[in-house]
Amino acid sequence: MTALAHKHSTLVKTTTLANNTVKILLPLLFGGAILYWMYRDFDFRSVDDILLHGMDWTWMLLSFPFGILAQMFRGWRWRQTLEPLGERPRTSTAVHSIFLSYAASLVIPRIGEFTRCGVLKRYDGVSFPKALGTVVTERAIDTLLMAVVSGVTLLMQMKVFSYFFNRTGTSVDSILHRFSLTGYLVTGACAVAVLFLLHFLLKKLSFYDKVKATFGGIWQGVISLKNVKNIPLFVIYTLGIWVCYFLHYYLTFFCFDFTAGLGLQCALVTFVVGSIAVIVPTPNGAGPWHFAVKTMLILYGVADNNALYFVLIVHSIQTLLVILLGIYSWAALAFTDKRTAIRQL
Repeated sequence: MTALAHKHSTLVKTTTLANNTVKILLPLLFGGAILYWMYRDFDFRSVDDILLHGMDWTWMLLSFPFGILAQMFRGWRWRQTLEPLGERPRTSTAVHSIFLSYAASLVIPRIGEFTRCGVLKRYDGVSFPKALGTVVTERAIDTLLMAVVSGVTLLMQMKVFSYFFNRTGTSVDSILHRFSLTGYLVTGACAVAVLFLLHFLLKKLSFYDKVKATFGGIWQGVISLKNVKNIPLFVIYTLGIWVCYFLHYYLTFFCFDFTAGLGLQCALVTFVVGSIAVIVPTPNGAGPWHFAVKTMLILYGVADNNALYFVLIVHSIQTLLVILLGIYSWAALAFTDKRTAIRQL
């Protein structure tokens, strides 16, 4: 009996290790495959010259505060949604959890949602299911806002989007007859990635023994929005998040001569397309984001090689910022005292 139990335990550990390995490697391989296909003939030695002599670093540095502020707004808003549930995490802990969650998602895509809930539970005693429920609420609101922005942008730039769909083999009129091989491969890979993400989320939730209590807490988090005390402030935080995200991206246009004159509409279109592309679970959208933004820039007249420079440099630097913020929060939390939650009476 002991031998069987030991064998079963070993099998479970092996299976868990294999699953965790797949969770890490699959997104990396998928994103890496797209990047390899895009940059297979690219001269990376020329990037040094662009970094040192071909871009204006002033605009890049000016974009950093907006990238930081977007995440801080998210932390402040999250704390606000937790208050109606009787959960009062420290503002600093909420912000650090956001910084750390984005950095964690670079290792395992989408793990950040669980990471930030775990940080609040560990340091401020916040209920994990309730925190996860408010995350679901946040995502729903952000998705709705992006859907509205995407719809407006689509109407404003219909000709550009139509050309984009035709160029990428996703024209609605010819989707069944003219869908390119690349289009089939990318679409199939995206579908597999989405299924993988759903499986991953379900597996994460299954780690908790009290399933009913877990989903009950999630539901409380979802409906917590109706009890938020200061709705105008919540709206300001929500708009602030996405305005800062956009400015964090838009200001990088002025770093390069070949994008500086493209204008606000081009920046908005590429921002929307890039935001949709990062839904595919790769580290910080690497691969899908590069492909989507690069394709749209070409449609606006940017040379192919210059578009590759833009997406490579901008994404790499912004990802580095995410890593630095994660390291900063990890260090700050190491010196943060743990405490039990302060709940409303």
